[in-house]
Amino acid sequence: MVIADRLRILRNQKKPSQGDIEKRTVLLRYYLSRVENGHTVPSVATLEKRAKALEVPLYEFFYQGKEPPEENDPPKSPTRDNLEWDSSGKDARMLAQFRRVLAKINTRNLKILLSIAQGMARR
Repeated sequence: MVIADRLRILRNQKKPSQGDIEKRTVLLRYYLSRVENGHTVPSVATLEKRAKALEVPLYEFFYQGKEPPEENDPPKSPTRDNLEWDSSGKDARMLAQFRRVLAKINTRNLKILLSIAQGMARR
């Protein structure tokens, strides 16, 4: 489900108008409308304000079940023992080489490199 649809459904279930939400959150009604119609993606801070105004937990914007979702243990940080990808062989050596080189690169060049990589990823 798209977040915009979920926000609109929850607001309609709770019955406040966009004007009521505007007063409770100090977010402009115009912005609230744009979010509900999928023209703008809200930030987490905006979603937190909206959840507080609707008196619902934040997870309800993303979860449709009747009961709260089960809490899962957070993923473990990668270590040498639990790496599943590129933990040995040629790929591991190349990844280690990338890490060494990127650790030495200055901020300006890193931004340029990331910009190039993003452009390549879009293609």
